[in-house]
Amino acid sequence: MSLRPDQDPSHRSARGILGTWQQQPVHHWDMQQLEAQEVSLHKVFSSDYDFRIPDYQRPYAWDVEQAVQLLTDLEESLDRGTDEPYFLGSIVLVKSKGNAPAEVIDGQQRLTTLTILLALLRDLTKDSDLRSDLDRLVTEPGNKVRRLDPKPRLTLRIRDAGFFQQYVQTKGATDALRILKEETLPTDARKAVLRNARALHAILADWSEERRLDLVLMLGERTFLVVVSTPDLDSAHRIFSVMNSRGMDLSPTDIFKSHIIGALDEKTSEECARKWEDAEEALGRDDFADLFLHLRMVFAMKRAERELLKEFPGQVLNHYLPGRAESFVNDVVVPYADAYVQIRDAGYSAISGAEQVNAWFKRLLQIDNNDWRPAALWALRNHGDDPVWLDSFFCALERLAASMFIRRVYTTPRVMRYADLLRELSAGKGLDATSFALTDREKAETLARLDGDIYLVTKTRKYVLLRLDEMLAGKPGVSYDHVLITVEHVLPQNPKQQSQWLGHFTDEQRTEWTHRLGNLVLLNRTKNAYAQNYDFTEKKAKYFTGRHGVSTFALTSQVLQHEEWVPELLQKRQRRLVGLLADEWDL
Repeated sequence: MSLRPDQDPSHRSARGILGTWQQQPVHHWDMQQLEAQEVSLHKVFSSDYDFRIPDYQRPYAWDVEQAVQLLTDLEESLDRGTDEPYFLGSIVLVKSKGNAPAEVIDGQQRLTTLTILLALLRDLTKDSDLRSDLDRLVTEPGNKVRRLDPKPRLTLRIRDAGFFQQYVQTKGATDALRILKEETLPTDARKAVLRNARALHAILADWSEERRLDLVLMLGERTFLVVVSTPDLDSAHRIFSVMNSRGMDLSPTDIFKSHIIGALDEKTSEECARKWEDAEEALGRDDFADLFLHLRMVFAMKRAERELLKEFPGQVLNHYLPGRAESFVNDVVVPYADAYVQIRDAGYSAISGAEQVNAWFKRLLQIDNNDWRPAALWALRNHGDDPVWLDSFFCALERLAASMFIRRVYTTPRVMRYADLLRELSAGKGLDATSFALTDREKAETLARLDGDIYLVTKTRKYVLLRLDEMLAGKPGVSYDHVLITVEHVLPQNPKQQSQWLGHFTDEQRTEWTHRLGNLVLLNRTKNAYAQNYDFTEKKAKYFTGRHGVSTFALTSQVLQHEEWVPELLQKRQRRLVGLLADEWDL
């Protein structure tokens, strides 16, 4: 990662960036409210700015490679010895009127690393005057005439702000920072500060005092940031998206967090921010974003019509703002995140009955869409202490989901069916919700699909066969640890000339049976084009069995019990397998 202006498109002048915005056909910028200007680094770290990293932002996360690359790029510019300005990229701020701190929307990683760099230069110099000058870049010393209180130029998120002030922003503190033990630090952000401080110090300590002074002069005289200020968070997010600046992307969930945490007092906001971040860490960033898509469905009970950023506030947040922001964290984010983890990891727990519930999760997770999840989340949130009720609920939900999956119901009617279900659940109908019920036509179509050439439907064939295998094995919700599971034919698709297959099956019979359920098995191995065409006896011995002469799958083991594979046997097997599924799903 290089920060050189000739390699990084984010290193542009304020005029260049403004030109980019003016060319955007989608957004209508209020140029009177937006400010963008080239600002020298010594002005950035002055009383002109008071930076604060809001709690909804991602933690400091630059690694050693990125921090060292920043210093390397600065060093290369220093060695070129020219007077040309050096641009470190852009930062995006929300700056309201008055003396409130500017919230950093984009640029946290650079501002934090630059603060570490300035603090190290301060603590390394033997020149007391230079040390004081550098300290004033890191910390506002206060000014009674201008009514400025002493404070750090940059305030990190609440969880790490005190640490950063104590070990970086306090004069002489970086020596104490570098001897800390990383394993004792409670957050990844603090560990990153420690690692980067050690790495940058190791480089700077080998420089002469004169060379470090040259770097300080370059930072003060010809190093610039493009500072973009806007009065509200929404416009800042739009700017950030258009600029596509480096850093960690600000997601819709970060925007929602800003509204919730910003509506709380300091003590409550710190506690709620911690709970929010714990939930996000438990799920991971991608699943946490998916959770909010599902929450929108749970609350709105209708399919999405616009992007989440536009719909979620009106459909969800407005129920909690103003006045109930803490309730949104405690009653929505935390319990629904916990429910999401239980579903994803099949980790529901109860004194009894948990195994049956987790078995349903394992089945549902094999379906190729997540549209069933809002209803599942609702059930866990509202009936999580009743495993018997949950067992019945998820039995009905899996039946509905499986039928739509097998019938290949496309997205819009599928989502609308789940929306109807959520409305009925919200109205108190519970297990009697009519949306669970399959019409006679839906039952007939599901049966017809199961009885047809199911192998040719790539998306559903493995789900159906695994579901059957589970029933035959008598192990509800069984999960397989195999890296690979394939669906194979017993009667091959292209039997060799002179093979037994051509003697047992006419062309018409092969057309009828090849791709149907009764002729299919599961294997935990890659396909073998040659072995697939073996005669039945050889195929059983060399292709359908494992190292110890048995098969992992009950569905396949049944085939091994037969001495020959003929149409009459296939017909019986087909009838039995389809019957099992029909009974299981009440078709």
